[in-house]
Amino acid sequence: MIYKERPQNFNPKFDVVSCFVECDGEILLLHRQDHKPEGNTWGVPAGKVNAGESLLEAVTREVQEETGLILASSQLSYFGKVFVKYPEYDFVYHICHTKLYQKEKVVINHKEHKGFRWISPENALNIPLIQDLDACIKLFYEL
Repeated sequence: MIYKERPQNFNPKFDVVSCFVECDGEILLLHRQDHKPEGNTWGVPAGKVNAGESLLEAVTREVQEETGLILASSQLSYFGKVFVKYPEYDFVYHICHTKLYQKEKVVINHKEHKGFRWISPENALNIPLIQDLDACIKLFYEL
């Protein structure tokens, strides 16, 4: 469950950065390997922030590790954060965005993902997404 405001009894274990990589009205989604948590679902490039790492450093690292795309921090915009409460743990989820002028070559990390696709935000809501990504797409794209 995601919240726009920090909920009561919220004890985050970590921060996660994510990035809507957009080109020609479509966003880049990555297909998670079956053996990963929430396997066989689709998500945006995302991951935990390492100790001592800024949010922009973390998001550029995650995008590069998961897609091979090298982004300058000047290409990124920070949208905001939401607070995620799961039964097992809580975390802060930071949403970033970048717009590409052309679809660059995507090289996925096969340890984590088995494929990728470009899809409109509206159509992304019709495929199996990682938990709560649908709410983030609706929030960011005002759907």
